[in-house]
Amino acid sequence: MASPPTITYITAPELIRLQPNAKVTVIDVRDEERNCDGHIAGSWHFASDTFVEQLPALAGKLDGQQAVVFHCAKSQIRGPTCANKLVDHLSTLMLNKEIKIAPQVYVLERGFNGWAGAGHPICKCAQAFCKGCEL
Repeated sequence: MASPPTITYITAPELIRLQPNAKVTVIDVRDEERNCDGHIAGSWHFASDTFVEQLPALAGKLDGQQAVVFHCAKSQIRGPTCANKLVDHLSTLMLNKEIKIAPQVYVLERGFNGWAGAGHPICKCAQAFCKGCEL
């Protein structure tokens, strides 16, 4: 049986190196600021204020993904909190044998502010599941 998922922090350069070689999903849990500030290109939006209600939908979309990377503005509260909720949910699914393998769960160090401040690609589209641009 596969091990339950754990949470690890990942830097922006590590995420960029990981992206071309793995199936990685970036989850933005910021609330309204995503609409104002833009978002990491290719990310999905699951706002922290409704995250628990969206967990089953998110878990279903992660089938086949090797990694999921959470972030909020600074990845200090909302990003890690939502990552922990997903790990708990995935662990329950594994225990109940509803899934066999869970993706590795990461939290992006320094969050969106660090990503954008370092000049990494951002997108201003209004899509919850950004498809027009990738990392």
